[in-house]
Amino acid sequence: MNNIVAIVGRPNVGKSTFFNRLIQRREAIVDSVSGVTRDRNYGKSEWNGKEFSVIDTGGYIKGSDDIFEGEIRKQVELAIDEADAIIFVVDVEDGITPMDEEVAKLLRKVTKPVLLAVNKVDNAMRQQDAIEFYNLGLGEYFTIAGMSGSGTGELLDKLVEVLPELPDAVEEENPLPRFCVVGRPNAGKSSFINALIGEDRFVVTDIAGTTRDAIDTKYNRFGFEFNLVDTAGIRRKAKVKEDLEFYSVMRSVRAIEHSDVCILVIDATRGFEGQDQNIFWLAEKNRKGIVILVNKWDLVEKDTMSTKRYEDAIRKEIEPFTDVPILFVSALTKQRLLKALETAVQVYENRKQRVATSKLNEIMLPIIEHMPPPAVKGKYIKIKFCMQLPTPAPQFVFFANLPQYIKDPYRRFVENKLRENFDFEGVPIDVYFRQK
Repeated sequence: MNNIVAIVGRPNVGKSTFFNRLIQRREAIVDSVSGVTRDRNYGKSEWNGKEFSVIDTGGYIKGSDDIFEGEIRKQVELAIDEADAIIFVVDVEDGITPMDEEVAKLLRKVTKPVLLAVNKVDNAMRQQDAIEFYNLGLGEYFTIAGMSGSGTGELLDKLVEVLPELPDAVEEENPLPRFCVVGRPNAGKSSFINALIGEDRFVVTDIAGTTRDAIDTKYNRFGFEFNLVDTAGIRRKAKVKEDLEFYSVMRSVRAIEHSDVCILVIDATRGFEGQDQNIFWLAEKNRKGIVILVNKWDLVEKDTMSTKRYEDAIRKEIEPFTDVPILFVSALTKQRLLKALETAVQVYENRKQRVATSKLNEIMLPIIEHMPPPAVKGKYIKIKFCMQLPTPAPQFVFFANLPQYIKDPYRRFVENKLRENFDFEGVPIDVYFRQK
């Protein structure tokens, strides 16, 4: 589990540039996975051997600069609730604005670590100008230049020093699969969970506090035993507006990072919206198993083609990772709930399966020989051997004489062949090409 660091501040102070710098440094190290990362507001970063998740709250404010302080206020309050540390970014060019003062007022009451970053300080003159930010009453500040990256090192040194120690996950003998139920507010997560466990709650133990905001419940029903990370019943704060897009993503981060399989519940009457997609890509980025449940299916007007059409529309939105089970359920009438559980268990099994190296080579090498990567500049690329890496989510490495010439379309071709021959439904796969 990682600490969560939230970046807050008013629009246009350079939060996103700073955020991108934090996660790119990290993504450059970890084979950056190609394809568009649809959610530009969440990523993982690492400094001095300590890994943490970063959330840029600013990306969620839609509209112009003068957007009501209300929005920013809500986001800062949510960041205070959810994050383990907060970086407050201000802009040296503008000096202290009334909105900065508002944010600082909220942050002064907080017991969590708050670091003040004065951005756009790229010369000695501006170093002088930055002194006025002492007036925010947040103690020492760090001067940075998001564009060039100067000063970020000192800031990050301090950040990893003040991040709270997280309790080490207890390694169990046979760890149970961890399923988390995620989705936007009002998609029916609570009803799904209640229908699953019934009023008589076949609960063995309630382990509270394993994650700060999600409750882990151990279930043993219908012959399945698993831990359910329930994000649905989390402290509903009256002051956080339900429609806040940022809200459900922020709420989901911890639960998703902490689970094996994410059950994404969407509302059939609203379709697969931007926010559902954000949560989907969050799970995909974290390499978790995914099952999509279209809930409230009993409320939808049906004709002969409707499930097929609905399913195709969702698959179009989640390209290129379309090998995901989609089920149409109703928590109200308990329709297909058992099937949903069976599917989640199957996805969990798919995610942890290990393909024997001999079998992998026996199946994949002839396919590759038949369809080798296209030659580049007259050089032929040969792939002689492949194996699965011992990682929690499936990763495969193929050894080639010229791996640098293998392009993305071929990587996708290999992934599709792996999916055709082995059951990885619902599970993101990584395929790497390395020098043999």
